[in-house]
Parts: sequence; structure tokens; C-alpha cells
Amino acid sequence: MGRRWSFLIGLLGAVYLLGSVRGEQQPSETAAQRCFCQVSGYLDDCTCDVETIDRFNNYRLFPRLQQLLESDYFRYYKVNLKKPCPFWNDISQCGRRDCAVKPCQSDEVPDGIKSASYKYSEEANNLIEECEQAERLGAVDESLSEETQKAVLQWTKHDDSSDNFCEADDIQSPDAEYVDLLLNPERYTGYKGPDAWKIWNVIYEENCFKPQTIKRPLNPLASGQGKSEENTFYSWLEGLCVEKRAFYRLISGLHASINVHLSARYLLQDTWLDKKWGHNITEFQQRFDGILTEGEGPRRLKNLYFLYLIELRALSKVLPFFERPDFQLFTGNKDQDTENKMLLLEILHEIKSFPLHFDENSFFAGDKKEANKLKEDFRLHFRNISRIMDCVGCFKCRLWGKLQTQGLGTALKILFSEKLIANMPESGPSYEFHLTRQEIVSLLNAFGRISTSVKELENFRNLLQNIQ
Repeated sequence: MGRRWSFLIGLLGAVYLLGSVRGEQQPSETAAQRCFCQVSGYLDDCTCDVETIDRFNNYRLFPRLQQLLESDYFRYYKVNLKKPCPFWNDISQCGRRDCAVKPCQSDEVPDGIKSASYKYSEEANNLIEECEQAERLGAVDESLSEETQKAVLQWTKHDDSSDNFCEADDIQSPDAEYVDLLLNPERYTGYKGPDAWKIWNVIYEENCFKPQTIKRPLNPLASGQGKSEENTFYSWLEGLCVEKRAFYRLISGLHASINVHLSARYLLQDTWLDKKWGHNITEFQQRFDGILTEGEGPRRLKNLYFLYLIELRALSKVLPFFERPDFQLFTGNKDQDTENKMLLLEILHEIKSFPLHFDENSFFAGDKKEANKLKEDFRLHFRNISRIMDCVGCFKCRLWGKLQTQGLGTALKILFSEKLIANMPESGPSYEFHLTRQEIVSLLNAFGRISTSVKELENFRNLLQNIQ
């Protein structure tokens, strides 16, 4: 009997030890899982899932889009980086060389881009040049042709239009310069700390419809935050109308996308001989790891996908504008311009074929008076954010911040101009709805940045797969 009990106890002990060893050998959650396990499935307020976006972007869209953005029409962007900050004076300018922007020399920019006549086509050049010259004089000269007088009034009406979501730079200003975006890429510059936090804090705290009593999670300029503040914030956010909730998610998605770029093009090595840029896994984890960010990182990445869907939808809606025979991506190089328009239309038709587009019809529905007021608040808040970009102390960050906010603002303008787009004439200038070259360049490059972010998430997922 004693032997039996000894055998039984020994057997149970062996089973326990075996279970303990197996438990110790079970792999813990990988770094990739901590960043991405929640970034899957359907997105809030959408009928689309993350996996569909990944496949569509990374294998069908991204390569052709990058090819288009490397063309002359899209690589040169005119911007005024010398505008003073309209909100405060104590801007600390970044003195690091990586914060600097190298503008183009005059002979580096194609003549067709430098001319004022970029709005439609070569055939419309004379009319548009005359219109813009008259606008700069500030009056409608009676000696102008009747057609030109009408065009001047229409351009003025557009410039004052309530459909504009951004405060655009005056590209006629002597301080506005062309920048080659390929030679001034968006990447880590070393601009960080209180000055950078201040920009995002003002954007979130004063422009995202948030009352001061609601504390934003992980705000670096706030102290003493805990889990209760996080729960309060998301309870407040879920209680908002769909438009205001979408506004916050767009800004959060833009912020996340920028952080992905900075982590993917990080200065890994800096010697007097060479600089090495690449993926900084630690930087990415600090911004998006579910544990290190107390659950915020995965939420930010899902908001990035939401931003992708909004800009993708806008590009699908604006296809008729670019399909008109008179429209050209005019640089002066006829063969290249023709090829680029064909490539642009191929991309836009591919985008239109996306099966799970965001449905913007839920925006600004209901009572017309209340909807119009909400839309105006939405527009003014975003317009204010575009002005905040002039307060960024790093010039390269300011360049890409201005371009991406103008691009998103253009996307919003398109989404809320469906009837105007539908009523465009098949040929000639479209007075009720048109896009300037600045808007076109910013729209496609801004989406190119979001598309790159989605592609980089795949790269980071693979890099983090074997890291605990």
C-alpha cells in the first residue's frame, strides 16, 4: 500500500513538473502582437476591415502611386515657410541641419510648372493668366473681354468659398518657393520635446471639439493621468456625433502616420562620411506598443486606417474632374504629361474599384440648419489646424505638415462637393468646382504619405515578429 501511494505521489509530481516546464516554455506575446493584435478586423464607423486595405494598398496601389509621385508635376510643391505663427511668438527654431529645407533654384523647375497657368490645360492658359493678373490688380477692368470679366468674378468667388478647408499659402508671395519633395523627404529630424508637444497639444485640445475637463490619454504636457481619465475620454468620444468623432480620428490618424514615417526613416548612423537612415524598431514600439502606450498605440494605428479610407474615398469621387479631356498635368513636356495623366487615371480607376469605400453620406445628415452649422464648425476647426502648421519650429516638419493638412483639407472639400463635381462641364474651365495645382499636388502626395504608412506597417510587423 505504501509503495502504491509513493508511486502515485511521484507520478503526480512528475506531471506537475512537466506542466510547469511546458508553461515556462510557452512563448510570450511578441512585439508584433503587442503593436498589431488589435489592429485587425473591421474599423469603427466603417464597413471595411484592415486586411482588405492592406492587400489593396500594398499590392495593387502603392507601387504605381509612388511612380506617379516621382514625376515632375508632383515632386515640385510651392510653399511659404516664412509665414509668421499667427498664435504665439516664442517659436524655438530647430537649428539641426536635418530640419532645414533646400528650395529649388529657378532653373530646376520646369517652365510649365512655374507659369501661372496651371489650373486646366494649355488651351486655357491665356484666359487664366489674364484672370489671375486682373485678380492681383484687385479690380475687374472693364477693358477686359466679357468672358474674362466673368472668369475673374468666378475665381474670386472660389477663393472666398466656404468649401475651402485650409488657409492656403499665397503662392504669388516673394517668400513662396518651390521645393523638390524627393530631395526633402519626410523623415526623422530630431525635432521633439516640449516645442513639438505644444503643436499637437494645441491641435487636440483646442480644435477637436473637446472640453477642457476631458483629459486626453498620454498627453505629455499633462500630469497625474490614470486609467479613469482614459475611460472618461473614450466614453466622451463615443458619445459624440459621427462627424466630430471622425474629426478626432482623422487628426489622430494623421499624427500616427507622421510617427510611422519618422520611425521608418530614422537616422541610425551619422558619420562625417555618410548617413544611414532606416527602421528604428525601438522608436516604433515607444509610439505604438500596446503595453508601452497603455493601449493607445493600436488605437492610433486604427485611426490611420480610417484616414486612409477618407482620402481614398475622396480620390474616387474626384475622378470626373481629372477625366475631362481639357485637363492636363501640365509641365511643358507633352509626352511626359500625357503619360502621367494616363497613369493618374489608371490609379483613380483602381481606387474607384475598391469594394469597401467609406460612406460619407452619414456626415451632416438630418436637420439642414444644424447640419450646415456643424459643417461650418468642422471646416473652421480644420482651417485653424492648417494655420497652426506655420508655428512648427522645424522647417522640414513644417513643409510636410502644411502639405499633408492641405491634402486632407482638399480631400474634405471633394467629399462635400459631390453635386458640384456632378455638374461640371465636360470641357473648359469648371467655375463651380476646380482644383488648383497646389491642391492637386498636396492631395496626391498626402495620400501617398498615408499609403506609405500602411506599407511600412507591414515592414514593421515583419521586423517585430521575432522580438519578445
